[in-house]
Amino acid sequence: MPRLLLIHVAHETNTFSRLKTDLPAFARRYLHVGDEAVAKAMQGTRSEMGGFLDAAAEYGWQVRHPISAAATPSGTVTAEAWAALTRPVMETLDEPFDGILIAFHGAMVAEGADDAEGELLGRIRAKVGTRLPIAITLDLHANVTDAMCRHADIVVAYRTYPHIDQYERAQQAARLMKRTLDGEIRPQAVVARRPTLLGFDGGKTTVEGVMTEALRRADAYEREPGILVVSVHAGFTRSNIQDAGPSVAVTHDGQPERARAIAEALMDYCWDNRFTSSTQRTTVGEAVSIARRTDGSGRPLVLADYTDNPGGGGYGDATNLLRGLLAAGIEDVAVCPVTDPEAVEACRAAGVGATVELLVGGKIDPEFGGAPLKVTGVVRHLGTGAFTFDGPMWKGLRSTMGDTAVLQVGGMEIVLAASRFQTIDRQHFLSVGIDPTRKNVLVVKSAQHFRATFGPMARRVLTVDTGALTTPELNRFDFSRIRRPIWPLDPSA
Repeated sequence: MPRLLLIHVAHETNTFSRLKTDLPAFARRYLHVGDEAVAKAMQGTRSEMGGFLDAAAEYGWQVRHPISAAATPSGTVTAEAWAALTRPVMETLDEPFDGILIAFHGAMVAEGADDAEGELLGRIRAKVGTRLPIAITLDLHANVTDAMCRHADIVVAYRTYPHIDQYERAQQAARLMKRTLDGEIRPQAVVARRPTLLGFDGGKTTVEGVMTEALRRADAYEREPGILVVSVHAGFTRSNIQDAGPSVAVTHDGQPERARAIAEALMDYCWDNRFTSSTQRTTVGEAVSIARRTDGSGRPLVLADYTDNPGGGGYGDATNLLRGLLAAGIEDVAVCPVTDPEAVEACRAAGVGATVELLVGGKIDPEFGGAPLKVTGVVRHLGTGAFTFDGPMWKGLRSTMGDTAVLQVGGMEIVLAASRFQTIDRQHFLSVGIDPTRKNVLVVKSAQHFRATFGPMARRVLTVDTGALTTPELNRFDFSRIRRPIWPLDPSA
């Protein structure tokens, strides 16, 4: 009976964030260490580890799964945290295994390891040798390096954004691992890039465009003999490392030249369409003007503060959009969540029903998204912020926004949270007593993932540029370590 090692260590690192990612940052999202803890938390969930565990049961594998950990995107992972995350992996490798399945993000940067995933894979290879098969799953916003594809035999990326296929991609990686263990295939991976930081329309699959066409071409290539997986990555732009940007990885069985040609052809397509973007940037003023109007449908207008997206490393505390809506007197608005542990603590000290005067948001770096907002409001709810995702993303996973408070300010309910979290699930609202389907306007801190849940309920969706940290204005950042020249930083690239 084959013995498999299952690992999940994931982080999307915004190297321009002021917030270092320490071990408590992982604990605030989830940090499960030990086989029992991982199985209890991840079994039956629509996650990569859930997919690995179900595949292991189906194939009759014996498994170890010493760690499942993820943190909300933020700044560079501290050396102490990186050591703590990798220690269970390396210690478990003292045991014999027949294969390894790893769920990464693909854009983790740690102190001393710009290519954290590649560095860990190299350490694993040094311990287990070159013959042991390794399969990895990646976010489609991975910055895929040569080291990742040199040390991993199988590379499988998500094919949806919002990411609703994590479970399926884990199952795909596990099927290829089984075929490898059965001696049916001997996979290898190659990767191609271009001198561009942007590409594939940011990976969006909710609209017909560059990414969906690239995936159609990838599907066609995968029908060729010996082409096992064609993974298309839009890359993660807010990463000051050598290999940031879009890439294509092709996993093949004895077809290195054809695999290389496919990867290069898709990256040519990426390069030729690098100017294409389906993101419609709405100003705060335009969003407020549209919010004044209703269509009688009873469905909410969804305003996505996409430049303050914690899912891309944003601080989650931008105030510019809230300020505009309050000044205009827009009624029946719910905002979820605004990261502000100080404001949460003040609300808890005052108690439900109390009237408080607070400075809300804008405290981490007011240069991005606006200064703290002075408000007077009534505390409507206090809670732990714990909830279980309804899905479609992360269905069944348990998580928390940290201690929460709902502050009623005029016609606006502001969900204040101690921890940073991207708004992707209706439980972000329902867990604090707000029914999002019954509001006039919803403000969510997200760039794209929110669409899976909130798109179907919305009368209209607007992506609002509030000038926060996940702004597309890349000239606001110092890309001192990326390969140069590179587009759009260098027009001559």
